[in-house]
Amino acid sequence: MPAALPLKDPVKVGQLLRRRLRELKRTPRELAEAVQVTEDYMADLVSGRRRPPAPGRSDLYAPMTKFLRLHRNDLPTCARAERAAAVAAGRPDPEVCRQVLELCAPERQRLLQRRVARPEGAELERVIVGRLLLVAQGFVNRKLEDEVGLRMAAVREGCTYLQARMRLLEFLDADAASLTPRDCDEFLRPRITTWDIDLDTHAMRIVLK
Repeated sequence: MPAALPLKDPVKVGQLLRRRLRELKRTPRELAEAVQVTEDYMADLVSGRRRPPAPGRSDLYAPMTKFLRLHRNDLPTCARAERAAAVAAGRPDPEVCRQVLELCAPERQRLLQRRVARPEGAELERVIVGRLLLVAQGFVNRKLEDEVGLRMAAVREGCTYLQARMRLLEFLDADAASLTPRDCDEFLRPRITTWDIDLDTHAMRIVLK
């Protein structure tokens, strides 16, 4: 089977995966093995039950592209279009917001608590949590690239390499609305010392540990 021609128009990621697997006579399980994710994760992605990862996630899209013999821009382009068409994200979890606010100065906490309590406060919450999330995801991305270090960490934690890898991948899939308190404890708080935000411009100052 020759390599697929570049897509003329983006389609949903799951639709593209299903079509190409059918053309190549391969299975989601084989694709999961090639990408080093669980079969359940890939099944959800192929079926459309899981929102596609961000278009910049080359850790997933590069091996998928190679396995499916797609044009290198097809999956990121489809992911970008599908994510842009999705309904706007909801508000972050209240416990996540509480943990995030604890990382800024006490006097700023009180001011920000009043601001996010306003009707328009949801957007401010998404900006704050989203920016801090991006910083933490940058660290996790580098951790994911260190396969040897991740395998050693899995041994220390008493889990398999795939389980450790999937925990990082799930965090990289998170957005401001889906971030959990556990994510904050495990990934944000260990990396961020403090932060502040200009309420007029939304420019943020983030101090790392």
